[in-house]
Amino acid sequence: MKFTTSKEVDNHMLRSVDDDRYQDFSSKDTPLPKRVPGGARVSARAIEARWDLLSAGVDAKEQLLGSQALSQLELYQKNIENLIGTINIPVGLAGPLRIKGLYAQGDYYIPLATTEAALVASYHRGAQVISEAGGCRAVILKEAVGRTPGFIFESVVEASRFANWAVSEFDNLRTVAESTTSFGQCIRMDHMIEGNYVYLIFEFSTGDASGQNMVTIATQEICNYIRQYSPVPFQHSFVEANFSGDKKASAKSFMTVRGKKVCAEVVLPAKLVRSRFHTTPEHMEKYWKMAFVGGVLQGMIGSQGHVANGLTALYLATGQDVACVSESAVGITRFELTSNGDLYASITLPNVIVGTVGGGTGLPSQKACLEIMGLSGAGHAHALAEICAGLVLAGELSIIAALAADDFTRAHHKRSRGNDGTIPGMVKQYV
Repeated sequence: MKFTTSKEVDNHMLRSVDDDRYQDFSSKDTPLPKRVPGGARVSARAIEARWDLLSAGVDAKEQLLGSQALSQLELYQKNIENLIGTINIPVGLAGPLRIKGLYAQGDYYIPLATTEAALVASYHRGAQVISEAGGCRAVILKEAVGRTPGFIFESVVEASRFANWAVSEFDNLRTVAESTTSFGQCIRMDHMIEGNYVYLIFEFSTGDASGQNMVTIATQEICNYIRQYSPVPFQHSFVEANFSGDKKASAKSFMTVRGKKVCAEVVLPAKLVRSRFHTTPEHMEKYWKMAFVGGVLQGMIGSQGHVANGLTALYLATGQDVACVSESAVGITRFELTSNGDLYASITLPNVIVGTVGGGTGLPSQKACLEIMGLSGAGHAHALAEICAGLVLAGELSIIAALAADDFTRAHHKRSRGNDGTIPGMVKQYV
């Protein structure tokens, strides 16, 4: 069936659902199946009880619960609930990527976990070209992780009185927050009043941890103190009132910082662009200008090509909170021709949320990936953030070069469909 308008498509979708299908939404008296047993326990007995609920065959169980997973069960105790096994994600190596950073200095082979063909190849190509150009510079510009508790008052008058008191009380609030952590520090506080709502904005440094649990616990202690000592009564309070930008792309965090704000830059000689990317600096700049306008037209926060690809693969490989790609993947990619016709390229990422301790960074596979880069354990979070920026700069260069050289589609077909770059069975219409 062919459609000529989007309305015809919508109407067809509605007509294709018969009345009997809608009966599935009616309430039914069938009992619920058994609850998943065991909660956070990772014992072999608890896992076996969960598998007893499932209709999946022995092969599925063996794939998710092999001998290696069984031997490492206790390592997952603090990272997951209702555990039934582990999955394997292919890990590829990109690099070497030469970085001249404040913290990351040297040549790095970067592990990337993904199931998307052509992704590692693209970042690998970009990293090699950056390295052949002498490496990229990387700098951390700002650092903070926020929590924003919210308070509801009877009126804006009480809200204003409370905000004034909270500002005057900052030293005490900071002290109670820092009593919950050996590594975090409460470095700033601000506030936002909207009618009878008050949002308190606390920002923390978090050492070598990504720090989201750390700042939540610290902010909870602040809320406990406020409940006890606030001279202005409030109706309700919440430890996070959705103003921090946690796991969301937001204009606020884009303009300030969430995690680590980091920038990487490189100058690629025109000769290197032609030989390795099969295009020219001029053509890459033209594409970047059009893509920048396209980003503005669609309302993008920032303007970049595919930052989420590289960050997701690196976050998965190194045990980061992958959902933080939501805010980490906003940023600005910028290309310019230099006075002598070379290509200047930079990427600025205001919300890189990474750590080298805590969370999933200590799990066996993730720790191994950090060790590949020499970044496992304390003292390496800043270097990892600079590597994130260098990696995505490599990806931006590679994808824009592919689009400028008209190689983008062919590369994806070759990597994911077949060695000749075609989809099996597809008729070649153009020569």
